[in-house]
Amino acid sequence: SPPTSPSPCILPWSRPTEHPISPPMHLHSARAPLRPSKKHLSPWWSHPLLLLAAVSATAAAAVTFASVPSRHSAALPANHRSMLGSFAVRGGALGKKLPTLSRGFTATASASGRVLHAPSSPLLPPSPLSVLRRKDILGSRPTHRFAGGSETVSATTPTSESPSTSSSSGRSSAAVKQQKSRGGSGSKSSQKMDLNPPKGTRDFYPEDMRQRNWLFGHWKSIAALYGFEEYDAPVLENEDLYIRKAGEEVTQQLYNFEDKGNRRVSLRPEMTPSLARMVMAKQRGLPMPLKWFSLPQCWRYERMTRGRRREHFQWNMDIWGVEGVTAEAELLSAITAFFTNVGLTSEDIGIKVNSRGAIQEILLGLGVPEEKFAETCVMVDKLEKMPREAIEKEMQGIGLDISVIDKILQIMEIKDIDAMIPLVGSESKALNELRKLFELADAYGFRDWLVFDASVVRGLAYYTGIVFEGFDRKGEFRAICGGGRYDKLLETFGGDSLPAVGFGFGDAVIAELLMAKGKMPSFKSANVPIVVSAFEPSLQPVAIEAASRLRQAGHAVDLILDTKKTKQILKQAD
Repeated sequence: SPPTSPSPCILPWSRPTEHPISPPMHLHSARAPLRPSKKHLSPWWSHPLLLLAAVSATAAAAVTFASVPSRHSAALPANHRSMLGSFAVRGGALGKKLPTLSRGFTATASASGRVLHAPSSPLLPPSPLSVLRRKDILGSRPTHRFAGGSETVSATTPTSESPSTSSSSGRSSAAVKQQKSRGGSGSKSSQKMDLNPPKGTRDFYPEDMRQRNWLFGHWKSIAALYGFEEYDAPVLENEDLYIRKAGEEVTQQLYNFEDKGNRRVSLRPEMTPSLARMVMAKQRGLPMPLKWFSLPQCWRYERMTRGRRREHFQWNMDIWGVEGVTAEAELLSAITAFFTNVGLTSEDIGIKVNSRGAIQEILLGLGVPEEKFAETCVMVDKLEKMPREAIEKEMQGIGLDISVIDKILQIMEIKDIDAMIPLVGSESKALNELRKLFELADAYGFRDWLVFDASVVRGLAYYTGIVFEGFDRKGEFRAICGGGRYDKLLETFGGDSLPAVGFGFGDAVIAELLMAKGKMPSFKSANVPIVVSAFEPSLQPVAIEAASRLRQAGHAVDLILDTKKTKQILKQAD
């Protein structure tokens, strides 16, 4: 039966009244259900066994203070049946004030039970619902205990047997589910999510996207000026497309795996093999020459350095069906045109040029077998990345004599085309192609960008002729871009050879370089030219109509969707 002596219950929405409060029952026991008389069952807000605290307008968490059997809670409104937590008071001397539970809430023990005092707050509207801090409910520990002398207040999460949850409703709070899913403090589910992207990858927030689109816009503009058409291919390719036996780093940096159909696949590390596959598939029906470009995202699991990531976007331009160095000159002109457009000059950037054909002629004269040539070039390409001793050891590993290795490394130090004549002869085809390229560079107007460097051989085995590589003249960055001729690539796939030349230009290095030189524009603002706002709610339809007419006329408009103060509107417009 209910207690005979009432206990005061002070609530923020009413004057003090007298309500009988039931004796507390043990928090974790269901053996002593309370049996209040019928006169205490209505209305719900004066129920002798219930005291609620829930979310107001600014909080996303709520707590139920209750000792109500489930058969009585079913009579409550639906939005009060499912709450986030249950509090009970047990033990201790009567009349003793318990410690503060949360923002302004206290509990007092009395002979008739426990009373929660929830004083009103100017921040909360008059309501039977009051706010508790989110951390009081969604903290990392499932149970909070506040000890005060011999009194203890326990906060626990309701279970299926909890008196604060109705079995008939079939619904439970999301916070309750979250609390249950956490389990023990050492469980895996209790760990916080890592909000960083996978190592070596990037998120692109709106400001980052504006920068990326600006860079892509320059690339697309240059490609259009030079008459190139855009293409694309799947980011996922068959692994065999990239597996070659020349010791290339790219074959060891693949993001490769076996799919659910037991097929070996890989994220593309570069675009050229995909392009070769596409050309080979329709070779007889494609009008030559081809001038294609693309902006693919490429993936390589490599060591990260400044401007070097495990994923990057890459500007690719390729010409198929042209045998002479006029194709190389056209591509180099496009590269230097881009540099000029973004504010870089030949004093900032240089382009190293060499010929794989000339190097092959020299190595054959030194006794290096033709089948070892591509593999040797891959090793030479590592000179700036690895110690000389490591390179020598790798060359010895493929059967090269130490005396031959010394001569090869000496040749790599040549920086003048004329110095190559004693090694290959004045009638060398490869050497004449290099000279022709420099002549065409004079005609295009980018001769001052070019530098001959015998050590530039590029790290991919399929290159066959002239190769080139953009570099920072201050030496602060790795290669900015690179490419060359690959006439025999289709033969490696079982097709007929077809003259081809192209380059790849990564987005990460050039972005770092432009920022380092102060050439990167600011992208903090979206730069929408027109902002429309209603200064009061009644004008919102007028603002919407004005924005709609402007958009129909082709103007970009930012419509402010809620009513703001003038100061806030001007700030958003800025």
